[in-house]
Amino acid sequence: MGHQESQRTENPQIAGALGRVMQRLSGADASFVYGETPSSHMHLGSLAVLDPSTAAGAFDVDRLRALVAARAGLLGPYLRRLVEVPLGLDRPVWVDDPNLDIDCQIRPVRVPAPGGTRELSALVGTLLASKLRSDRPLWEVWFIEGLEAGRVALLTKMHHCLADGVRGARLYEVFYDLEPDGPFDRLDTPELQGERIPSTWEMALRALPRLAGTPLRAARTSCHLGHSAFGMLRTRRSAEWATVTLPFQAPRTSLNRAITPDRGFAFCSVPLSEAKFIKDVFSVTINDVVLGVCAGALRRYLADRGELPGKPLIAQIPVAVHIDDRGDASGGSWGNATAVMGAELPTQLDDPVERLRTIHTSTHSAKALQHALGDDIILDLANVAPPGLLGAGVRASSWLRLADCFPPVFNLIISNVQGPSLPLYIAGAQLIAIYPIGPLLDGGGLNITVFSLLDQIHFGFVVCPSIVKDAWQLADATSASFAELQTAAAMPTHSQDGPGQ
Repeated sequence: MGHQESQRTENPQIAGALGRVMQRLSGADASFVYGETPSSHMHLGSLAVLDPSTAAGAFDVDRLRALVAARAGLLGPYLRRLVEVPLGLDRPVWVDDPNLDIDCQIRPVRVPAPGGTRELSALVGTLLASKLRSDRPLWEVWFIEGLEAGRVALLTKMHHCLADGVRGARLYEVFYDLEPDGPFDRLDTPELQGERIPSTWEMALRALPRLAGTPLRAARTSCHLGHSAFGMLRTRRSAEWATVTLPFQAPRTSLNRAITPDRGFAFCSVPLSEAKFIKDVFSVTINDVVLGVCAGALRRYLADRGELPGKPLIAQIPVAVHIDDRGDASGGSWGNATAVMGAELPTQLDDPVERLRTIHTSTHSAKALQHALGDDIILDLANVAPPGLLGAGVRASSWLRLADCFPPVFNLIISNVQGPSLPLYIAGAQLIAIYPIGPLLDGGGLNITVFSLLDQIHFGFVVCPSIVKDAWQLADATSASFAELQTAAAMPTHSQDGPGQ
């Protein structure tokens, strides 16, 4: 393959542990397993665009497979497959896959000619429309060839139960190097050892002690809810309460209908340095700027369709939280550790600066409410909820199309993940851009996920085509919305607003 070899240092203790440990999913991770329906695919990921000219020798799917095989021992839960407990008596467990097949996990595909952005996005939408297979590790990579200018793209899909957006980005530490000639092998990489898949009766027996401990966990969570209730009461007396965004305040729009399994995808980028300039001029945060750009884009999109509501849209925003390892997480530093907050997107306002400042006030209040409730309240609730009952409820809601009958909890999901600020290489090919991919939940036909790399902020738009027919309308509107904020920030009247937060 033309890659450099280095001596592998074997650690029998670590290698043996890989073959013995069987971890139960946390409640938060399991919620994404049971939240999956035929229409809601709980996978997220990214579309990475690479320049293979920096690689020594041919950069092809076999070279990528060789890299992953050499570093597979570092992949943690990505080596594992799910084994469910009968009747949903307890949360599923991770078991090291005894038959891990890299060739099945990483597959080649060719984008249709001429290999431009529209052809690439159409292919990605098609690949996103299929669920991950449950009888294999819950991730896959598509090696996409045939792009313009000789470039290559990698479409990575991973189930949300494996990691949230922030923790999923840690895969860069495994796959990517800071130099194009980094060795494939890394020192102290554990050897792989498969694990026997437990039988159905074994899984049922293992669930019994957990079932017996349910009342104790429920009591602890009830105590936590009491503390959160007192925190909510304190927030109600504060100045932030007037601008707090609560569930079911979202207006009904064409974005909020029951979704289908089909997916569409589009992407765009804006300069990070310009976003920081806007942040400093208006004394807001980068996340506020991202939300302001999205609000302007959605205003354009809805106004063009004659659907602009007279009240703000509501965005659901996942927020990374720091929690202690409680012993039942899916993978320590992997898995999901997020809370959610709601923020207003004042699309009814014509002035982009007024929109941005309204968003800043809304996110400030949302953070105050999240602090009052506690970062881990959602994680605690997920650890108590009966898995089988949760899954049955989600499937019933999807089958009955309840999203078409009730007011939306939120209008869309917007997630912002900070990426690396240094050049990265995978098997010698330089990472040019990475467009993030988030999941759709029933009742919300649009997910906007944002990822920064070097001096670019990359936007990925995942849509349900029966709700948003052309995702590129949103991508184009995003570029126009960013230019609008750039123009406003450059005006002399705003030069004295001061530095950002």
